[in-house]
Formats: sequence, C-alpha cells, structure tokens
Amino acid sequence: MIRIRVAEETVGRYYPEQEMRTPTHFSIGQEAISVGVCQALEQTDAAFSGHRCHAEYLAKGGSLLGMFAELYGRVDGCCKGRGGSVHLNDPSVGMIASSAILGEMIAAGVGAAWAFKMDGSDRVAVTFFGDGVTEEGIMHESLNFASVMNVPVLFVCANNGLSTNTPLSVRQPRGHQIWKWAAGYNIASEHVDGSDVFAVHKAALRAVAHLRAGKGPYFIEAPYYRTRVHVGYETDEMKNYLFRSKETVEAGKALDPVLKATRKMIADGICTQAEVDEWTAAMVREVEDVVVQAKASPFPTVDQLLVGAY
Repeated sequence: MIRIRVAEETVGRYYPEQEMRTPTHFSIGQEAISVGVCQALEQTDAAFSGHRCHAEYLAKGGSLLGMFAELYGRVDGCCKGRGGSVHLNDPSVGMIASSAILGEMIAAGVGAAWAFKMDGSDRVAVTFFGDGVTEEGIMHESLNFASVMNVPVLFVCANNGLSTNTPLSVRQPRGHQIWKWAAGYNIASEHVDGSDVFAVHKAALRAVAHLRAGKGPYFIEAPYYRTRVHVGYETDEMKNYLFRSKETVEAGKALDPVLKATRKMIADGICTQAEVDEWTAAMVREVEDVVVQAKASPFPTVDQLLVGAY
C-alpha cells in the first residue's frame, strides 16, 4: 500500500508541470481493496479494472516505469505511451486490461473466467469496478451470465459512494445494499470494510477458495473514502470544498487505509513507526528515480501512432 500511495502522491506532485497529458483518476484511499484482493491471487490469475486503475495495476505487480512512462506518453509505458492513465495493463503479471469505458471490463472478466472453466484451468478472474457501474445494464447481464454458467469470477465493487460527484442517496433506492443485489443472482456475496486491508484480504481468500473449488462466482462490496476529486490530482481543499463539505472530507480522512494498517501492525508488534518511515523513504527514492527514467524515455514516433489501433 505504501508503494501505491507514494506513486500516486508523486503523480500529484508532478502533474501540474503539464507534462503528463492524460486524465488521471487517483486511487488514494482505495489501496486496501486492491492490495487485499491481489495478495489472494496467483500471478497467473487475470485482473481487469476501470478508469481508477493505478492501485490494481501496482497491486497485481505492474511495473512502476511502465506506469509513469505511460502517464508521460513515452515508449517505455505499458501501452507504449498511447494509452494513458486509464489503460494500464501488464499481462506478464496477470493485469490484463483496464478501460475508461465503465462496465466493459466486467464482461471481459466474466468472459475470461468462462474461458478458464472451458479449458479446465484452475485460474480465476477478478474484475474491479465502482458503485456507479452497478447501475448499468452490463452489470446485471454479467451477474446473470456468470451465475448461470457457474464461472470462476470475483466481482469487486470498490464503493466510494459517488458516481463522479453524485451520491448513492440520489441514484439508488433508499436502504439498497449492492452486495445483496448480487446475492439475488444466487451469487455468494459479502460486505467488507474497504479501508481495512486485513479484512479485505480475508474476504478475498474466502472468495478465491470458493472460485477454485468450482462453486461459481463471488461478489465483494468494499466501501471506502475517495480521498481526491473524481478526476485530477486536486484535493477537495484545493477545490474549496466545491463537491464535498469540509466535515465530510475530515471524516473520510480518518478512514485512511495506510494509517489504519500501520497502527494495527505497530500495535501487534509486527513493525515500528521508524521501519514504516524507512520503507516510505525508500519508496520515495525508487519512484523519483523512475520519474527520471520515464522522462528520459522517447515519445512514440509518428509512424507508430496507429499501431494497435482498430
């Protein structure tokens, strides 16, 4: 989680230079969900994500240089500089694809899982998405198909309660619970604190064991607090609390998953604050070195711009 946090804070520091010419959707606050789930997977398992994909890409083992060079539009990027922030992928570690076409990767995850089942493989697929996508038709078509075909797919709803800036309270029926919606499709489902990496990891281990036992799909809803604005590096404070009140923001910051995990590990005697500070400082040095490498990477040549475009 420190790796993801430091990487994104570094993006936030350099983004105002306007050398990264790509929209960015920060994952700060979401780290526990990505790490808790991906640590329950094998490298050969397939992961798919949406526009807010930085955390899943890094948690699955994606290259830091591949991410930063992609944000800078350089050939060392994971899409050779032509995909930008919303298309991070690294098939070598099982991060198959991400896309800003919201909902698209839910069907892709189900399709991959169906292929694994037909091949007799024990691989599983995971698809990460937000609460806004659960209101799209593809969500329900995918839940229905996955349940009917009994495929090994894990649906992970990282619920920040906002679709851009529109709260759940005006988008879904009062008292509605997303994980129970999935359970209506006869899919094993549970709700877990998305700011608690240990709780998320235990839920993911239960889910993956369920999938590999051939018991069909699994659904996890994990609420968390989105620390930055919907798109861009800014905080709510920098936006003069245009979209959320100062009180809401302060309450949300108290849910910080990195701080929560740090406090628990120190309390359990697993590490000290000095060791956490040392890990963070080492990560800062690594990411700063990667930024230098990314900026030194060349831009794609004009004759290569349409390669891979269909």
